[in-house]
Order: sequence, then C-alpha cells, then structure tokens
Amino acid sequence: MRLLIDDAHMDLIKTIYKYYPIDGVTTNPTILAKSGRAPFEVLKEIREFIGKEADLHVQAVAGTTEGMIEDAHRIQAELGKNTYVKIPAIPEGFKAMQILKAEGGNVTATVIYTPMQAYLAAKSGADYVAPYINRIDNMGFNGIEVAKEIQDIFNSNGYKTQILAASFKNSQQVLELCAYGIGASTVSPDVIEAFVKNVAIDAAVAAFVKDFEGLCGEGRTMANL
Repeated sequence: MRLLIDDAHMDLIKTIYKYYPIDGVTTNPTILAKSGRAPFEVLKEIREFIGKEADLHVQAVAGTTEGMIEDAHRIQAELGKNTYVKIPAIPEGFKAMQILKAEGGNVTATVIYTPMQAYLAAKSGADYVAPYINRIDNMGFNGIEVAKEIQDIFNSNGYKTQILAASFKNSQQVLELCAYGIGASTVSPDVIEAFVKNVAIDAAVAAFVKDFEGLCGEGRTMANL
C-alpha cells in the first residue's frame, strides 16, 4: 500500500517525511484553506519538497466539466504533468475524467461514497478513486466494507484503477485496508504518528536501554563501547 500525507502544512509534512516512508501528499480545498496560504504558493512548496516524481493530488474546484478541465490544465501547468487532478465523482466530473484521460492526464476520482461512483469513475479512466472511509461510517454505513467492495469490483472486472482510501479516524482502519491489499491510503499526520504511538513500545525500548546501561555504563551504546 502506498502511504500519502493528507495535509498542506509544510511543518507537519516535513516532520512526517523525516521519519516515515511516505509516497506523496494529497490536498483538497478544505485542507488548502486550513493552511491559510495562497493555494499555488503552498502547492509549489510541497511539490519542491517531495520532488517531481512523488505523488501529489490536487483538486479541481469548478463545478462544470469545462471548468474542471481548465482547473486541471492550470494545476498540471503549475505543478507538473504527473500531478494527479482530483475530480469529483459526479456527472460533470465523469465527463471531465474521460476528456482528461484522453489527453494523457493523471486523474483521481474524489468524493467517493458508493461503489457505483467508483465503478463509473473506473470506466471513465480514473487512475485512483478516493472513498471517504470515516465519512461513510458517519452516514451509518461501513466505510471499510465499502472500500473492500470497490476493490472486489475492480478485481472482478479487470480495472487497473487503484483505491486511494481517505478520511481515517484511527490506524486500525488503515491496517485493515492494508491487509486487504488496497493500493493506497492518504492519512492525516496525527493518525500516521499514531501508527507506532504505544506505551508498550516506549516501555520496551526504555527497558532495553536501562539494561544495557546497567551492564556497560550510563550513556553507553554499541557504538561507544
């Protein structure tokens, strides 16, 4: 599973990249608004930091097919042709996906709540579909099971479209999808840090250090014996 950061704050992105094997960054209009900065200013900074080959997903904001395509062209012109343009999985969006894919662009279908949306996006040529796991849960359905059903549909029909699962509330949700073979997840920095935030882990490391120092002296490690 590819692991991406769902955020646009550079300090948080840099901290996560410092410690974890990350494959890229995703954004949406709400995330960009929370950054408090001009959209392309922060997006260019993210692209420069993560590199030209890393995955970067940026959402078109216009509500019409024509507007979505114009947004996509601007996004790719500013951030690179390989940038994934997020297009909402709605009628105008399905048309835009087909046009953008015919041009050779990278497309991520977003605002996915149902398997039928994902199916139509895959038929429209989307490279990724992004189901909102926790938001689906909040509607009274099971977001994990919806993502699994989408994966089964893709496998049964031979679609190469990958799932980019989004909207997580905890690390267990990510783990379940990882075990199922979901292609990618985009996760907020706090949930990523919670992957290994565990008092038992911290206690075990501390005990090893204490025992070693008891044997060899305070501050000693294998490097300075």
